[in-house]
Amino acid sequence: MKHLDLRFDAGVSTVTLNRPDVRNAFNDEVIAELTAVFLELGRRPEVRCVVLAASGTAFCAGADLNWMKRMAGYSRDENLDDATALARMLEVIYECPKPTLAKVQGDVYAGGLGLVAACDIAIAADTAHYCVSEVRIGLIPATISPYLIRAMGARAAHRWFLTAERFGAARATACGLVHEAVPAGDLDARVAALTRSLVQAGPEAVKACKKLLHDVAGQEMSDSLLEDTAERIADIRVTPEGREGISAFLDKRKPNWLAGEGS
Repeated sequence: MKHLDLRFDAGVSTVTLNRPDVRNAFNDEVIAELTAVFLELGRRPEVRCVVLAASGTAFCAGADLNWMKRMAGYSRDENLDDATALARMLEVIYECPKPTLAKVQGDVYAGGLGLVAACDIAIAADTAHYCVSEVRIGLIPATISPYLIRAMGARAAHRWFLTAERFGAARATACGLVHEAVPAGDLDARVAALTRSLVQAGPEAVKACKKLLHDVAGQEMSDSLLEDTAERIADIRVTPEGREGISAFLDKRKPNWLAGEGS
């Protein structure tokens, strides 16, 4: 990978944006690499969760300026191809069957917020700042909007999308964009603690749980929803993993997906 660093340790795969000289801004190459790596990690059984991190002082400054200069001369069809690739990348991160965690060590702007919002969990340094800056340059945060609105809620999105104000840790956590903001010196330890929790879960249960979250979010209560959720729990109880998990719990032992770990 030209723009990403990859590391794997004890079930945790860490994907690090490594363009600190341009504040980890993305271009078509970064988009292609992120799409490919998240598709691959989603398929690998040894990967139990994925951390999306960044090097340098910023997490992601949005679009790379040189890429934007090229786009300025694109036709509508060429712009559509570029935007579709970005939308596809965000979808791949969001739909990844493994739990995903954004480790936000620095500022996040424009499209970079889409990366944070597409992950299941976001933990940030309390010094990081955020800005949905697109309207300042006559654009709109279109491809990132499905993920940001899900993360921060429509009401908060109205303010931050329309004003393009910069906001900090307190606002980011209050609206739900970030789950926790911690002192920068504690970020590594907090992320490590969460990944240890994530790898304890049954891998097939996690996959099914992510699908449940995506399918149920925003639905109205209805008989069909109740039937669907009842069927899901009934189905997973009779899977080999479900039976093993229940048996291990009752027997007060580790389930087989953790049997090789030390006590």
